[in-house]
Amino acid sequence: MSFATPLFLWFFLPLVLAAVLVAPRNRRNAVVAVASLLFYVSGAGGTTILLLVCMVANYLAGRRLEPDAPGDRRLVLVGSICLNLGVLLIWKYAGFATEQLHNIASVVGADLPVVHLALPIGISFYTFHHISYVVDVYRGERPALRDPVSFVTYIAMFPQLVAGPIVRFREIADQLPQPRMHRWDDIAAGFPRFALGLCKKVIIADSLAPLVDACFATPGDQMTSGIAWLGAAGYTLQLYFDFSGYSDMAIGLGRMLGFRLPENFARPYSSVTITEFWRRWHMSLSRWFRDYVYIPLGGNRTGVLRTYRNLAIVFVLTGFWHGANWTFLVWGCFHGALLVLERRFGWDSAPVATPARIGRRVLTVLLVLIGWVFFRSPDLGTAFTIIGHLVAPDFGGLTDAVAGAATNQRIVLLLAALVIVVMPSHPVTGPYLESSRDKIAVAARVSLMTVGVAYAAILVASGTFSPFLYYQF
Repeated sequence: MSFATPLFLWFFLPLVLAAVLVAPRNRRNAVVAVASLLFYVSGAGGTTILLLVCMVANYLAGRRLEPDAPGDRRLVLVGSICLNLGVLLIWKYAGFATEQLHNIASVVGADLPVVHLALPIGISFYTFHHISYVVDVYRGERPALRDPVSFVTYIAMFPQLVAGPIVRFREIADQLPQPRMHRWDDIAAGFPRFALGLCKKVIIADSLAPLVDACFATPGDQMTSGIAWLGAAGYTLQLYFDFSGYSDMAIGLGRMLGFRLPENFARPYSSVTITEFWRRWHMSLSRWFRDYVYIPLGGNRTGVLRTYRNLAIVFVLTGFWHGANWTFLVWGCFHGALLVLERRFGWDSAPVATPARIGRRVLTVLLVLIGWVFFRSPDLGTAFTIIGHLVAPDFGGLTDAVAGAATNQRIVLLLAALVIVVMPSHPVTGPYLESSRDKIAVAARVSLMTVGVAYAAILVASGTFSPFLYYQF
């Protein structure tokens, strides 16, 4: 079940909010937990069993990981992390690994089978939530949850279960155990944020999707610079409005349920360095890798070469975390190499002069755009073909398929999206809409909750929406 479907918008969400409002204070977590499991079952089906098994194992492990727990706590921690990573590796990467072995074996005439497993929805996200839980409890940063309902609420909370934000346990632990006084103010603050995300997703991202798909589906012998630039720029905008739209919807939903989820985007295309980009893009993922991989490896405290090594490891993992494909590995290595170069030559600090800042911002966006070509392409051959046409202009036109997808409406929305992302880096739209009381913010909230939501609802009712891009990860 997607947030941008009639079933969710007009039935599931109103019923859940009504149940939370009328339930006794000490039963509201139970309402959220049950609703979240039903939400997950609707999309994951039988693979829900895997989520339940992981939740039981990690809940029990948490009780054995507290500082005063008897036994070998370190052994329990290692076992729990291995279990979580093992589940992720088997269900997400077994097919990719066996396919590579099959290709290698075929060179010598052998025939090895390829494993095909259904990818459970949100497995990358709930795996990271489980690891965060056991590590934070082991470190003594937060006590283990005694109430299993509170634990299920943390792991399975439907606003963030499928595609984040990745909520570290210590960020939400204090919100889970005690009953909350649910207020209408939470709904009043959360709904405009949800409406913002819905408009980003349905009005902009979904409108650009057919154009982007047509560009990336163009055969290599028909690819032109015009198609390459249109596809790369379109996907750069589509992915941002799709994923940041989902994050806005998740944060808004969490607020309506009484939870404060962490921010995930802060106008990333306004960055003037790749280092800054990763402080603004998918921030919850960057924070997770920083706290549970980069710093434990030594961070930047163990010398220059080891710092570069740690960055490389983090971004190899970041690439493969997104998907079992060589394109994601190359994308991760590309960004890791850029970060190492920036640190090596001191380019990770933003210049002061305005012309230099503008130039660096343009360069950063272009580098990110090239990276997104790898991220979106089905294989490396397609990616290199498109990048070749990006850097070597051929002044070719559009194919009939791309020209047919490039309707006036989509081009206007693409240009409008471009204008939005090149605006100044502050204020960040989501938090500004939630907290600001100035006239512009009030007018924006009213517009979103009336015209924006009404138009988005029409598009949803007409069936023009598509799944969130990060659902596949």
